[in-house]
Amino acid sequence: MLRPLPLLTVLVLAGPVALGLAGTVLPALGWLPAAGLTGWSLAPLRAVADWPGLPAAAGVSLSSGLLSTAGALLVATLLLAGWHGTPVARALERLLSPLLAVPHAAAALGLAFLIAPSGWIVRVAAGPLGLDRPPDALVVQDPWGLALTAGLIAKEVPFLLLMMLAALPQADPARRLRVARSLGQGRVAAWLKAVFPTVYAQVRLPVLVVLVYGMTNVDVAAILGPSTPPTLSVQVTRWMVDPDLAMRAVGAAGAVVQLALVAGALAAWRIGERGVARAALAWTVRARGLPEAAARGTGAALGLVSALGVLGGLAALALWSVAARWRFPDAWPEGLTARTWMRHGPEMLEVAGATLGLALAATAASLLLVVGCLEAEHRHRLGPSRALWLLYLPLLVPQIAFLPGLALLPLWLGASAGWGAVTAVHVVFVLPYVFLSLSGPWRAWDDRTARVAAGLGRGPDAVLWRLRLPMLLAPVLTAVAVGMAVSVGQYLPTLLIGGGRTATLTTEAVALAAGGDRRAIGAWGIGQAGAAFAPFALALLVPALAWRNRRGMGRG
Repeated sequence: MLRPLPLLTVLVLAGPVALGLAGTVLPALGWLPAAGLTGWSLAPLRAVADWPGLPAAAGVSLSSGLLSTAGALLVATLLLAGWHGTPVARALERLLSPLLAVPHAAAALGLAFLIAPSGWIVRVAAGPLGLDRPPDALVVQDPWGLALTAGLIAKEVPFLLLMMLAALPQADPARRLRVARSLGQGRVAAWLKAVFPTVYAQVRLPVLVVLVYGMTNVDVAAILGPSTPPTLSVQVTRWMVDPDLAMRAVGAAGAVVQLALVAGALAAWRIGERGVARAALAWTVRARGLPEAAARGTGAALGLVSALGVLGGLAALALWSVAARWRFPDAWPEGLTARTWMRHGPEMLEVAGATLGLALAATAASLLLVVGCLEAEHRHRLGPSRALWLLYLPLLVPQIAFLPGLALLPLWLGASAGWGAVTAVHVVFVLPYVFLSLSGPWRAWDDRTARVAAGLGRGPDAVLWRLRLPMLLAPVLTAVAVGMAVSVGQYLPTLLIGGGRTATLTTEAVALAAGGDRRAIGAWGIGQAGAAFAPFALALLVPALAWRNRRGMGRG
């Protein structure tokens, strides 16, 4: 029964992407019978080309994606090059790691509360600077997308840092650094010359995932990005949710343009890699070093700013959710009250239940497929497949490129999309993260335990259920927590596939961001972050309680 599961998993990952792309390209070429469009035409593409905001929207999408990816990679690299293995690095890792669970929308809302002209940072500085009113400056939603870029960097640094830490053992950093340091290289220069090339080769796909997300995200762009015009992905979403069905074809055409833009950016990134590689080779041959103190200080400072930006934003959300009267330029509200939570609490609990139910269903389905694939790999001695790149397929193909096609599928079938369809699409995005979280511990499990059990007459099923899964309880629950956090943070799949009828904490928080009620935004933002953090808390607590008499088991 395990043999079909790898093929089924491939179909789960590739099938929706292929169907979605087909469902996007056909309306973009004028074929959308539900809207009365049955003849092939380039009219939808011409409508996108005639949109006055296209050059600016495409430019901001491209710049924010490239700059945020390069910035996050630079910060993570400087942190590891300057501080890996030191107490400073361990402290920053402990500070940054929990931020991986913070949904992008919650982080963006918090950052907006920090850096806005009337945000917390300006309020704290208002007294020393003598300000009695917010400065007249467009910081959030600036036309150049600088706030969007900064928010993406702060959120992606923890992801790339953890990916690079996972790849480090394969680079044998200790031996390489010893050789490089013996040749007179400083710590940072030695790491960049001897270790970074191997590490980057291992994390290239995650870096490209960050690039694609940076160019095509909708929730963060709607909160921090420009609005006149918005980024291309936000405008495509507006076309797709327009009541006029004919605008769906224009939205599909916009998605095709976005896909072409992403393909161009990926090609430009690969060309840039080759250029940087040549420059780095010349630098290595010349044996020149770097200003060590400046490089290490810059890495630590940027890592700290990234962490404090997200943590400070969450603190601002929490404070606004309980703030009474809070006038500018006061650095602290005049009082604290639970009025906002009492007003929004009942609705939030209902939406939170639906959000967590959706996340649990998508994660359970993903976990079933992942465990089946890994167990089939073990029993049939299959070794890691070359098809593993398919894990990244739903993350490398922009959501905005294939989700519009999937959203149009119910129109063609004459059906209505509901909770089940949203859950199925969430699986497409949750499954890769569950696999990447669980595959390492699963493959590292000591097979001698299974051989001992087989010698005692136990079959493979008994080994799986009575030995492997209980012993891997902590990694399994961690993978579940990661999957649920990913599901909680899904905005565009929920909005498009659910047709606006499936409410989650993320869709409600992003919808409120367009309004001016900071207290309600703070409460829903904290609710969304709490829903993502709760599974991680259980993933730490349950193994500690289940294996409290077995010290090693609690750590998996």
